[in-house]
Amino acid sequence: MSDKKAINSAMVVGGGVAGMQAALDIANQGYKVYLVEKSPTIGGRMAQLDKTFPTLDCSACILTPRLSEVSRHPNIELLAYADLEEVTGTVGDFLVTVIKRSRYVDEEKCAACGDCTEVCPVEVPNEFDRGLGIRKAIYTPFPQATPNIYTIDMENCIRCKRCVSECQRDAIDLEMQDERLEFRVGAIVIATGYEMFDVSRYPRLGYARIPDVIDALEYERLINAAGPTQGHLIRLSDGKIPKSIGFIQCVGARDVAKGVPYCSRVCCMYGIKNAVMAKEHYPDAEVNIYYADIRAFGKGFEEFYEMARTRFGVNFFRGRVAEVTRTQEGRLAVKVEDTLSAKPMEIEHDLVVLSPGIVPPQDLLRLSEKLGVSVRNDGYIDVSHHYFGPVDTRIPGVFVCGCADGPKDIPDSVTAGSAAAMKATIILSHGGQSS
Repeated sequence: MSDKKAINSAMVVGGGVAGMQAALDIANQGYKVYLVEKSPTIGGRMAQLDKTFPTLDCSACILTPRLSEVSRHPNIELLAYADLEEVTGTVGDFLVTVIKRSRYVDEEKCAACGDCTEVCPVEVPNEFDRGLGIRKAIYTPFPQATPNIYTIDMENCIRCKRCVSECQRDAIDLEMQDERLEFRVGAIVIATGYEMFDVSRYPRLGYARIPDVIDALEYERLINAAGPTQGHLIRLSDGKIPKSIGFIQCVGARDVAKGVPYCSRVCCMYGIKNAVMAKEHYPDAEVNIYYADIRAFGKGFEEFYEMARTRFGVNFFRGRVAEVTRTQEGRLAVKVEDTLSAKPMEIEHDLVVLSPGIVPPQDLLRLSEKLGVSVRNDGYIDVSHHYFGPVDTRIPGVFVCGCADGPKDIPDSVTAGSAAAMKATIILSHGGQSS
């Protein structure tokens, strides 16, 4: 055992469901946790979802209590809107440097009253709504954002200072600078999540060229009551209610030519969930799913698939879609071969939803270099052993969970977060020794 003073703290990089679970589990063991999140709020992709599969539970209803638990935990220091700059040292004694970007709003003074937003004259597309809604230059991403502190987007701010004059607590400082923070931790957990595949790389499917071809995350925001249309599922081209909707699966998954040869695991089920929700919104609508294979591997997944077919009347067509075109009448023609019947088909819809696969975050490679961990050919963090070290990286004291090492659904991400937390607390409890 080393005679150096034990460091009773850990760092978690990423504030999605896996990162929050890891942070809470470590903190509940009595250790200090620095939770570093690059966005202005924690919550990750789950915060953008309307409902979850296979239970159709409200995503926000599940997530919001967890956000509050993280923000109020005495052992968790939340560093949102921050970037990991540098890591040195070894297991049990890592020196971490974090750059906390300026919000131009004092976190101690801001009461999240919203007065500043009301007077801001600048409107820009809202990233949280996938550009379908608008936000001001001073904003919070969504009502339950945690920490609930406003942030100024200086790329779009015109420095009119109306927000400065309106703020009664003098919380806004347009000259605020970034902070450089250093702290020592005994263990590190990587929980950086995922991004959606860029479906515009399939121009034949019409995305970005035909306004009524959208991706699954845009669909999530349209059907969400807190979204830009208050939950009304409409066509973006004319605002009309779609009477026929087609869901195209495996867009950017299991495609060697696009550099994503792997299955993203969640696309089948979230596609089926979205189809069921369309039927819930409009029971008389025709809803088709075009799929390569249905992979309903999880608990309750097969039953959910059967429910979509039998109870909700969702139609399933096995075959890769060749092309989506727009007809003279403004409808969308989906050209596909049904591989079960070997028949080529052309089916018209009012709305087409592309279901993208999951890919690693763009900055994961740069982060891995800072931490010294290795990355596989598919871009995800490599683990020490597929069976006996599923959350261990090849650097002692550095662990990985959630989608940072490969696609997972929400329950598996949470499970991995707890597993990584357990491994981290073993390090901390042994004073920095891994065994």
